[in-house]
Amino acid sequence: MTPTIATHPQRNTIRLQLKQNLILREMSVEVWDNLERQLEIADYKKGELLVSQGSTAMEQFFILDGILKRVVSNADGKEMILRFAAETNMDTSYAAWRLHTPVPYSIVAVTKVRAARLSMPHWVEFLEENAAVKTRFEYEVMRLMSEVMAHTITLHLLDAPGRLARFERKHPDLIGRIPNKELASHLNLTPETLSRLKQRRGARRAATQE
Repeated sequence: MTPTIATHPQRNTIRLQLKQNLILREMSVEVWDNLERQLEIADYKKGELLVSQGSTAMEQFFILDGILKRVVSNADGKEMILRFAAETNMDTSYAAWRLHTPVPYSIVAVTKVRAARLSMPHWVEFLEENAAVKTRFEYEVMRLMSEVMAHTITLHLLDAPGRLARFERKHPDLIGRIPNKELASHLNLTPETLSRLKQRRGARRAATQE
């Protein structure tokens, strides 16, 4: 049985982590208590599937530890990683829920992950009762959609060094935490090319510090 926050042995730590989440950090005590009762705490192994592309079973995830990725694949099995998300962030199937369509991507654990989750119907019900949280959340959903679009465009407009530089500028918290193979896929590079780029950037940094 998946534990709730109240029954989890690390509940105090989990509460602190959730209150740092960009969506949940400004909630009142009363609103927080209402949400906490509904959340389940789940642990996922590296590579484990949280949501499958094409699924109609949708959930909301608040990341406590680890890194998730959104990934799309075609019939030939070719994959494209749309985004990564780590602690204090979230992932969601909200847009698909609102559009009454299957989830257009999978959500997968890049590392070991602990997340607080609840079903999309319960999350939507909670949002409808809490306008301020809904406003913050829907803004974040739109920002994430814009971020994915911008990333897709840069794959066509920037060269390989430019793509890596943009990722490091946009996501300094993820530098060194994502396996080379995963980051290379996100940047539409081979792992070998990414390794060479990192070596050159490291050499340049070392030279400037001498």
